[in-house]
Amino acid sequence: MSITSCATSAPSSGLPEVYVGTSGWAYPSWKPGFYPPSTPAGEFLAYYAGRFRTVELNTTGYRLPGEEQMRRWAGRTPPGFRFAPKLDAHPRAPVAAFGRRLAALGDRLGPARLLVRNARDDALLARLLGALPSGTRVAWDLRHPSWEGAPLPPGTVAVGDVEGDAGFRYLRLREPPYSEDELRGWADTIRSLEGDVFVYLRHEDEPAAPRYAERLAELVAAG
Repeated sequence: MSITSCATSAPSSGLPEVYVGTSGWAYPSWKPGFYPPSTPAGEFLAYYAGRFRTVELNTTGYRLPGEEQMRRWAGRTPPGFRFAPKLDAHPRAPVAAFGRRLAALGDRLGPARLLVRNARDDALLARLLGALPSGTRVAWDLRHPSWEGAPLPPGTVAVGDVEGDAGFRYLRLREPPYSEDELRGWADTIRSLEGDVFVYLRHEDEPAAPRYAERLAELVAAG
C-alpha cells in the first residue's frame, strides 16, 4: 500500500493508496503554524496541495460553489490530488447541481461524502447515486439510527466502515487531541485495510490537524 499524503510522492504504482489530509484548508488561523506568515489566502490551497494530496471540501455541504470556482480549485492542485466534496443529502437537496460540480473537478475528484440525516430510505440513496457522475466513489455519512445494519448500494461505503467491500475506505478522525500512541494505532488499522483509504483530520483553529495528518502519514509509511 503506497502513501500519498505528500504531493512530492512518487506516481501511483497501481497498488492501493492511503490519502491523508484535513477537513478544509482555508484557515487564516493556520498561519504561521502551518502556512508561512507571508502566504496570502489565495495561495493557501496551492501550498496545502504541496504537502497533502487530498482534502475534504466541506463548503459544498453548505453552499454550492459555481462550476468555474471548482475548476479553479482543481487547477491550483497538482496531478494526483483528490477533493472529497460533501453534500447534505436530504430529499430536496440540489443533487443534479452537485453532480455538475463534481464533474467540474475532473480527475481531481475523489470520494463524495453524502451526509444523510433522514431515517432509512433506500429509494433516496438510489436517487442520489443516479445524479452523480458515473464512477463517483460515494461514502455515506448516515446519522439516523435507523440506518444501522442497512445494506448499502454496491460499490459504496459508510464513513468509518472498515468492514465493507466497496474497494475503498473513508475515515474521519474527529476526536483530537491525538497522542503518538493513538496515531500509531490508527496507522496499524489503516495498513490492515484493503483498497484505497481516505483519511481526514478535523479542523481546529490551531494548526493541529495538518500536524496530525503529516505524522499519521509518516507512521503508515514506516510500516
